[in-house]
Amino acid sequence: MAAIAYMRVSTKDQSIARQKAVFKERGIHLDKIYDEPKSGKNLERPALKAMLAFIREGDTVYIESISRLARNTKDFLELVDIITNQKHAELVSLKESIDTTTPTGKFMLSVFAALYQLEREIILERQREGIAVALEQRKQGIDRPYGRPKAVCSKKFAKRYKQWKNGELTAREFMRLEGLKHTTFYKLVKEYENALVEP
Repeated sequence: MAAIAYMRVSTKDQSIARQKAVFKERGIHLDKIYDEPKSGKNLERPALKAMLAFIREGDTVYIESISRLARNTKDFLELVDIITNQKHAELVSLKESIDTTTPTGKFMLSVFAALYQLEREIILERQREGIAVALEQRKQGIDRPYGRPKAVCSKKFAKRYKQWKNGELTAREFMRLEGLKHTTFYKLVKEYENALVEP
């Protein structure tokens, strides 16, 4: 039965030293460490996959905190399922005091699962309500588009566009003043420029 740790940092410039120190302070002897300098936005991580392949029945996987293993509840619960139900190993998260070998730890995981399910049901219910309202409005001749509202230029866009082209504004300053993200900004710029050249 091995004590395995999964440690993750978001970039190669960061160090896992702090996470290692936490385990040392707790007196936890680790047989194997998998460290990953990669964002936790999804499960496509080489060290994570290697660790999951290595785990055997009776092993214990240690993490410094839930955020090191996963960035959202869905991914966390999926990994817990793989580790505990498929691999028949245990999971211990130091920061949140989750330990699947204890009744309290198992209860906390069930709370996580219940909250996630509740969150999903609320989102789906809101989607259903939104679609129902849109369909009813359409029946009444009110055309309400689905999805996010389309971004539009502000009243000062033309002036700021001219300043940007003249080098008086940087693209970053332009985006900040308009309250736009990078992709939306350049999309609006393209649409604006197309409108300028139209006969």
